[in-house]
Amino acid sequence: MKRTPFVILILAAAIGIAATTHDYFMLPENFFMHKGDKLNLHLLSGDVFVKDAEIAYQPAKTTRFMLFNGSKKIDLTKMAKDSAVPLINHELVNSGQYLVEMTRGYESSSSSRDTYAEFLNSQGLDKLAEKVKAGNQFRVKEKYTRYMKTLFSVDDHDGKAYEKELNEEYEIILKDDPYSKKYGDDLSAELKFQGKPAKGVSVQLYIKTTTGNVYTQNFTTDNDGRITFTMSREGIYLLRSVRVDATKDKDADYESWWTSYTFPFSSSDDVPNTYKEFGFGNKH
Repeated sequence: MKRTPFVILILAAAIGIAATTHDYFMLPENFFMHKGDKLNLHLLSGDVFVKDAEIAYQPAKTTRFMLFNGSKKIDLTKMAKDSAVPLINHELVNSGQYLVEMTRGYESSSSSRDTYAEFLNSQGLDKLAEKVKAGNQFRVKEKYTRYMKTLFSVDDHDGKAYEKELNEEYEIILKDDPYSKKYGDDLSAELKFQGKPAKGVSVQLYIKTTTGNVYTQNFTTDNDGRITFTMSREGIYLLRSVRVDATKDKDADYESWWTSYTFPFSSSDDVPNTYKEFGFGNKH
């Protein structure tokens, strides 16, 4: 019995590390909807676009939660309920493109030096990982913020919600409309940090198809903070990036910013388009 508190501490630390190192991404249950349908929006965690867990709505950790459609915007924090799964159940009354954004404010974690270095290596931040390994401290404290977007449509694909810039600290912005693309077309996206193009930064693209397979590509942003990729498969696309910097903050050794953007690509609206059919539902 004397060892129980120690075991609890180990489990708590493991949960904290997992929460830090997993991607968070938003997905609507359907990407092609009709007026009067309900938006059931899910927040999921996992690696390489594979669901590990579903995250309930946490108002204390949510600093922004907005729905955009044309010139209209709705503050979803005013209707989302604590611990709700899905995050929101909201009737859609207008047609066109919709964009949802969520920001989860500062959270913190603590991990061993070696574990944190492994995490940095997994993100392609090898130089920073070497710096951590060479340090004297046994444990590394980190604070982190997450920025998430998801794009879907109602009845038609009109609008420019896809390119909406929200002036977040770390943000992915689509520069082309994915609904206008066909097989083999290119699509560009821009990555910004504190309002400026993030050049020379790693960005991952994951494409999940209805077969359950995930196809991955790694990119490095150019001097304009942009990447360009080919629309090669029907499915759900996830763009994501992580930035990590050392900090002089008393409460943290490092700070990280996580950003993700999910959107569909289909040659027609008749293909399976629910998150369950792409492997994110309970049956998987």
